[in-house]
Amino acid sequence: MRRPEQNGWIYVHLEGKPAEIGFQHGYHLAPEIEDAQKVVALELTRDTKRDWQFYATLPEDALAAHRGRVPRRAQRYRRRLESAGVKLDLWDVVATNAWLEFPYYSNWLAKQKAATGNPNTAPIAERCSAFVATGSFTRDGGIVIGHNSWTNYLDGERWNIIFDIVPEKGHRILMDGFPGLIHSADDFGINAAGMMITETTITGFWGWDPNGIAEFVRARKAMQYSTSIDDFVRIMREGNNGGYANNWLVADRKTTRSRAWNSG
Repeated sequence: MRRPEQNGWIYVHLEGKPAEIGFQHGYHLAPEIEDAQKVVALELTRDTKRDWQFYATLPEDALAAHRGRVPRRAQRYRRRLESAGVKLDLWDVVATNAWLEFPYYSNWLAKQKAATGNPNTAPIAERCSAFVATGSFTRDGGIVIGHNSWTNYLDGERWNIIFDIVPEKGHRILMDGFPGLIHSADDFGINAAGMMITETTITGFWGWDPNGIAEFVRARKAMQYSTSIDDFVRIMREGNNGGYANNWLVADRKTTRSRAWNSG
Protein backbone atom coordinates (compact mmCIF):
# COMPACT_ATOMS: atom_id res chain seq x y z
CA MET A 1 0.00 0.00 0.00
CA ARG A 2 1.47 3.33 -1.08
CA ARG A 3 0.65 6.97 -0.51
CA PRO A 4 2.22 9.06 -3.28
CA GLU A 5 2.75 12.73 -2.50
CA GLN A 6 2.89 15.51 -5.07
CA ASN A 7 2.71 19.29 -4.81
CA GLY A 8 1.61 19.11 -1.19
CA TRP A 9 -1.18 16.57 -1.83
CA ILE A 10 -1.21 13.06 -0.35
CA TYR A 11 -2.88 10.46 -2.58
CA VAL A 12 -4.53 7.57 -0.73
CA HIS A 13 -6.25 4.56 -2.32
CA LEU A 14 -8.72 2.67 -0.12
CA GLU A 15 -10.50 -0.48 -1.24
CA GLY A 16 -12.60 -3.35 0.07
CA LYS A 17 -14.97 -4.00 2.94
CA PRO A 18 -15.66 -1.28 5.54
CA ALA A 19 -13.19 -2.67 8.08
CA GLU A 20 -10.53 -3.05 5.38
CA ILE A 21 -11.03 0.50 4.21
CA GLY A 22 -10.77 1.72 7.81
CA PHE A 23 -7.54 -0.18 8.39
CA GLN A 24 -6.03 1.16 5.18
CA HIS A 25 -7.08 4.70 6.11
CA GLY A 26 -5.30 4.39 9.45
CA TYR A 27 -2.30 2.61 7.96
CA HIS A 28 -1.70 5.38 5.44
CA LEU A 29 -2.53 8.37 7.62
CA ALA A 30 -2.13 7.47 11.32
CA PRO A 31 0.28 10.36 12.15
CA GLU A 32 -1.84 12.83 10.18
CA ILE A 33 -5.05 11.65 11.92
CA GLU A 34 -3.58 12.16 15.39
CA ASP A 35 -2.23 15.57 14.39
CA ALA A 36 -5.54 16.60 12.79
CA GLN A 37 -7.52 15.65 15.90
CA LYS A 38 -5.39 18.00 17.99
CA VAL A 39 -6.11 20.85 15.59
CA VAL A 40 -9.84 20.11 15.60
CA ALA A 41 -9.86 20.00 19.41
CA LEU A 42 -8.07 23.35 19.60
CA GLU A 43 -10.42 25.03 17.14
CA LEU A 44 -13.58 23.68 18.77
CA THR A 45 -12.39 24.82 22.20
CA ARG A 46 -11.66 28.30 20.86
CA ASP A 47 -14.82 28.63 18.76
CA THR A 48 -17.42 27.13 21.10
CA LYS A 49 -15.78 27.63 24.52
CA ARG A 50 -16.30 23.92 25.22
CA ASP A 51 -13.27 21.65 25.53
CA TRP A 52 -12.62 18.41 23.64
CA GLN A 53 -13.60 16.26 26.58
CA PHE A 54 -17.10 17.72 26.38
CA TYR A 55 -17.58 16.55 22.79
CA ALA A 56 -15.76 13.22 23.01
CA THR A 57 -17.70 12.07 26.09
CA LEU A 58 -21.21 13.24 25.28
CA PRO A 59 -23.81 10.81 26.63
CA GLU A 60 -25.77 8.94 23.97
CA ASP A 61 -29.06 10.64 24.79
CA ALA A 62 -27.49 14.13 24.55
CA LEU A 63 -26.40 13.83 20.93
CA ALA A 64 -28.18 10.88 19.40
CA ALA A 65 -27.15 11.89 15.91
CA HIS A 66 -23.51 11.18 16.66
CA ARG A 67 -23.32 8.71 19.53
CA GLY A 68 -26.58 6.82 19.15
CA ARG A 69 -27.38 6.86 15.47
CA VAL A 70 -23.90 6.47 14.10
CA PRO A 71 -23.52 2.92 15.46
CA ARG A 72 -27.21 2.10 15.14
CA ARG A 73 -27.84 3.35 11.61
CA ALA A 74 -24.39 3.28 10.05
CA GLN A 75 -22.52 0.28 11.44
CA ARG A 76 -20.25 0.08 8.43
CA TYR A 77 -19.00 3.64 9.05
CA ARG A 78 -18.38 2.81 12.69
CA ARG A 79 -16.23 -0.18 11.69
CA ARG A 80 -14.19 2.09 9.44
CA LEU A 81 -13.48 4.39 12.37
CA GLU A 82 -12.85 1.63 14.91
CA SER A 83 -10.24 0.02 12.70
CA ALA A 84 -8.41 3.23 11.86
CA GLY A 85 -5.33 2.09 13.77
CA VAL A 86 -4.62 5.38 15.57
CA LYS A 87 -4.13 6.05 19.27
CA LEU A 88 -7.55 7.58 19.73
CA ASP A 89 -10.74 6.32 21.29
CA LEU A 90 -13.52 5.47 18.84
CA TRP A 91 -15.52 8.50 19.98
CA ASP A 92 -12.50 10.76 19.53
CA VAL A 93 -12.59 9.80 15.87
CA VAL A 94 -16.40 10.07 15.66
CA ALA A 95 -16.21 13.52 17.25
CA THR A 96 -13.51 14.54 14.78
CA ASN A 97 -15.83 13.53 11.95
CA ALA A 98 -18.62 15.61 13.53
CA TRP A 99 -16.33 18.57 14.09
CA LEU A 100 -18.02 20.95 11.63
CA GLU A 101 -21.44 20.15 13.09
CA PHE A 102 -20.60 20.75 16.73
CA PRO A 103 -20.84 24.57 16.67
CA TYR A 104 -24.49 24.16 15.60
CA TYR A 105 -25.05 21.70 18.45
CA SER A 106 -23.25 23.94 20.95
CA ASN A 107 -25.46 26.90 20.04
CA TRP A 108 -28.60 24.77 20.21
CA LEU A 109 -27.59 23.47 23.64
CA ALA A 110 -26.85 26.96 24.92
CA LYS A 111 -30.29 28.13 23.87
CA GLN A 112 -31.96 25.17 25.60
CA LYS A 113 -30.23 26.03 28.85
CA ALA A 114 -30.86 29.75 28.64
CA ALA A 115 -34.44 30.13 29.83
CA THR A 116 -33.68 33.75 30.64
CA GLY A 117 -30.99 36.15 29.57
CA ASN A 118 -28.71 35.83 26.56
CA PRO A 119 -27.63 32.32 25.58
CA ASN A 120 -23.91 31.67 25.30
CA THR A 121 -23.89 31.23 21.54
CA ALA A 122 -21.13 31.87 19.03
CA PRO A 123 -21.27 32.85 15.35
CA ILE A 124 -20.98 29.95 12.89
CA ALA A 125 -17.88 30.37 10.77
CA GLU A 126 -18.27 31.00 7.06
CA ARG A 127 -16.61 28.13 5.27
CA CYS A 128 -16.82 27.62 1.52
CA SER A 129 -17.90 28.94 -1.83
CA ALA A 130 -18.57 26.94 -4.99
CA PHE A 131 -20.19 26.90 -8.41
CA VAL A 132 -21.47 24.49 -11.04
CA ALA A 133 -21.79 25.54 -14.69
CA THR A 134 -23.37 23.54 -17.49
CA GLY A 135 -25.35 23.93 -20.72
CA SER A 136 -24.86 27.28 -22.46
CA PHE A 137 -22.54 28.44 -19.66
CA THR A 138 -19.76 26.07 -20.76
CA ARG A 139 -17.92 25.76 -24.06
CA ASP A 140 -19.09 22.25 -24.91
CA GLY A 141 -22.27 22.03 -22.84
CA GLY A 142 -20.55 19.80 -20.31
CA ILE A 143 -20.12 20.43 -16.59
CA VAL A 144 -17.55 22.63 -14.89
CA ILE A 145 -17.47 22.47 -11.11
CA GLY A 146 -15.36 24.54 -8.74
CA HIS A 147 -14.90 24.99 -5.00
CA ASN A 148 -12.77 27.11 -2.71
CA SER A 149 -12.35 26.73 1.04
CA TRP A 150 -12.62 29.57 3.53
CA THR A 151 -10.95 27.97 6.49
CA ASN A 152 -8.26 28.54 9.09
CA TYR A 153 -4.62 28.00 8.26
CA LEU A 154 -4.33 25.31 10.93
CA ASP A 155 -6.87 22.96 9.40
CA GLY A 156 -6.56 24.28 5.84
CA GLU A 157 -2.97 23.14 5.44
CA ARG A 158 -3.98 19.67 6.61
CA TRP A 159 -6.90 19.42 4.15
CA ASN A 160 -4.56 17.92 1.58
CA ILE A 161 -5.69 14.34 1.09
CA ILE A 162 -6.98 13.00 -2.24
CA PHE A 163 -9.00 9.87 -1.49
CA ASP A 164 -9.63 7.25 -4.17
CA ILE A 165 -12.12 4.88 -2.52
CA VAL A 166 -13.42 1.63 -4.00
CA PRO A 167 -16.01 0.36 -1.49
CA GLU A 168 -17.46 -3.14 -1.40
CA LYS A 169 -20.89 -1.62 -2.06
CA GLY A 170 -21.86 1.57 -3.82
CA HIS A 171 -19.79 3.62 -6.24
CA ARG A 172 -16.11 4.40 -6.45
CA ILE A 173 -15.36 7.87 -5.04
CA LEU A 174 -12.67 10.41 -5.84
CA MET A 175 -12.71 13.27 -3.34
CA ASP A 176 -10.51 15.62 -1.39
CA GLY A 177 -10.48 15.17 2.36
CA PHE A 178 -9.13 15.67 5.86
CA PRO A 179 -7.22 12.97 7.78
CA GLY A 180 -9.50 10.56 9.65
CA LEU A 181 -12.76 11.73 8.10
CA ILE A 182 -15.02 9.32 6.24
CA HIS A 183 -16.53 12.19 4.23
CA SER A 184 -14.82 14.95 2.29
CA ALA A 185 -16.02 17.72 4.67
CA ASP A 186 -14.57 20.07 2.05
CA ASP A 187 -17.34 18.49 -0.03
CA PHE A 188 -15.69 18.25 -3.40
CA GLY A 189 -15.87 14.93 -5.18
CA ILE A 190 -17.19 12.73 -7.96
CA ASN A 191 -18.37 9.13 -7.95
CA ALA A 192 -18.29 6.42 -10.62
CA ALA A 193 -21.98 7.01 -11.42
CA GLY A 194 -21.06 10.49 -12.64
CA MET A 195 -22.37 12.45 -9.67
CA MET A 196 -20.35 15.62 -9.11
CA ILE A 197 -20.85 17.08 -5.64
CA THR A 198 -19.80 20.27 -3.88
CA GLU A 199 -21.33 22.92 -1.61
CA THR A 200 -21.17 26.43 -0.25
CA THR A 201 -21.88 27.10 3.41
CA ILE A 202 -25.14 28.80 4.44
CA THR A 203 -24.15 31.73 6.63
CA GLY A 204 -26.07 32.52 9.80
CA PHE A 205 -27.96 29.22 10.05
CA TRP A 206 -28.98 28.25 13.60
CA GLY A 207 -31.17 25.17 13.17
CA TRP A 208 -30.35 21.86 14.81
CA ASP A 209 -32.32 18.64 15.32
CA PRO A 210 -30.84 16.47 18.11
CA ASN A 211 -32.79 13.48 16.79
CA GLY A 212 -31.43 13.76 13.27
CA ILE A 213 -28.73 11.80 11.51
CA ALA A 214 -25.23 13.24 11.52
CA GLU A 215 -24.41 15.30 8.45
CA PHE A 216 -21.11 13.51 7.97
CA VAL A 217 -22.92 10.16 7.77
CA ARG A 218 -25.44 11.44 5.23
CA ALA A 219 -22.78 13.23 3.18
CA ARG A 220 -20.65 10.09 2.87
CA LYS A 221 -23.67 7.92 2.11
CA ALA A 222 -24.82 10.35 -0.57
CA MET A 223 -21.36 10.46 -2.15
CA GLN A 224 -21.10 6.66 -2.17
CA TYR A 225 -24.59 5.60 -3.21
CA SER A 226 -26.07 8.41 -5.32
CA THR A 227 -26.74 7.46 -8.94
CA SER A 228 -28.88 10.51 -9.71
CA ILE A 229 -29.47 14.00 -8.35
CA ASP A 230 -32.74 12.75 -6.88
CA ASP A 231 -30.81 10.02 -5.02
CA PHE A 232 -28.53 12.62 -3.52
CA VAL A 233 -31.42 14.82 -2.35
CA ARG A 234 -33.27 11.85 -0.88
CA ILE A 235 -30.27 10.63 1.11
CA MET A 236 -29.37 14.08 2.42
CA ARG A 237 -32.96 14.90 3.32
CA GLU A 238 -33.59 11.73 5.37
CA GLY A 239 -32.98 12.57 9.04
CA ASN A 240 -31.52 16.02 8.26
CA ASN A 241 -30.07 17.24 11.57
CA GLY A 242 -29.23 20.75 10.38
CA GLY A 243 -25.54 20.24 11.13
CA TYR A 244 -23.05 22.00 8.87
CA ALA A 245 -25.71 23.77 6.84
CA ASN A 246 -24.88 24.00 3.16
CA ASN A 247 -26.24 24.91 -0.22
CA TRP A 248 -25.33 21.70 -2.03
CA LEU A 249 -24.48 21.92 -5.73
CA VAL A 250 -24.92 18.60 -7.50
CA ALA A 251 -24.41 17.75 -11.16
CA ASP A 252 -24.86 14.56 -13.17
CA ARG A 253 -22.31 13.89 -15.93
CA LYS A 254 -24.70 11.42 -17.58
CA THR A 255 -27.38 14.04 -18.21
CA THR A 256 -25.37 17.30 -17.71
CA ARG A 257 -28.15 18.37 -15.32
CA SER A 258 -27.36 20.26 -12.15
CA ARG A 259 -29.29 21.31 -9.06
CA ALA A 260 -28.79 23.35 -5.92
CA TRP A 261 -30.36 22.13 -2.69
CA ASN A 262 -30.15 23.35 0.91
CA SER A 263 -29.40 20.91 3.70
CA GLY A 264 -27.46 20.43 6.90
